[in-house]
Amino acid sequence: MDAYGHVNNARFLTLYEEARVAMFFVGARKHGLGSFEEGIVIARHEIDYLRPVAFGEPVRIEMWISELRTAAFTVSYELFDDGVLASRARSVCVPYHLAAGHPRRLSAEERAFLKPYSGVA
Repeated sequence: MDAYGHVNNARFLTLYEEARVAMFFVGARKHGLGSFEEGIVIARHEIDYLRPVAFGEPVRIEMWISELRTAAFTVSYELFDDGVLASRARSVCVPYHLAAGHPRRLSAEERAFLKPYSGVA
């Protein structure tokens, strides 16, 4: 909470992260895909704050894949407070091989998991 009783701007990143982790860990695992758990790094975040969000009430986050490339993808989000759009954001995600210490390409299975969320046929 910030000095005005609103959700602090940095907390928005945490809310978006929690939604993203649920998709790439829990959701992907339900589809038999565990490779995202081996590593994803964030190359870029963008957030537009459209209105203050009061502390304490649940929010809804909608997310989708707005760009799908060979070795990166972009997650777009909208955060709703009491049904009203309060923030938009984007995160550029890079699959990463943590043990080897380098980025990697998306596998065919990962692309197949992400594609339905991208709106690309």
